[in-house]
Amino acid sequence: MFDLVADVDKYPQFVPLCTSLKVRSRTPKGDATVIVAAMTVAYKVISQTFTSRVTLDKANLVILVEYLDGPFSRLQNRWTFKPTGDKTCEVEFFIDYEFKSRTLAMLMGAMFDTAFRKFAVAFEQRADAVYGKNAV
Repeated sequence: MFDLVADVDKYPQFVPLCTSLKVRSRTPKGDATVIVAAMTVAYKVISQTFTSRVTLDKANLVILVEYLDGPFSRLQNRWTFKPTGDKTCEVEFFIDYEFKSRTLAMLMGAMFDTAFRKFAVAFEQRADAVYGKNAV
């Protein structure tokens, strides 16, 4: 599951509202890899691009996403993976964000809340597609 979430290049194929993702850099940092990527999300006529630093720490099974630039005043999310068996794990996803603009928050806020709830479902469906629904 770590590898599935770490494969950010594939996000436009299955992540709700993500219309494109461009990796700007990919740098080894000790045992981790740091990616700087710009993601464009769109809903109806509104489209916004934001840039994040993604630290892929496979040794500790943690993916940390830190906001760099875009329409938010803050955005951070974290994935943690806890093995529960040979081919199973528990995945925890945390996100905290706030838009810079009150207008944008009013237009996109409720939709983003709904999209982030669908986020977990999208990754579960992606895991089923990549690994097979009964791959346990």
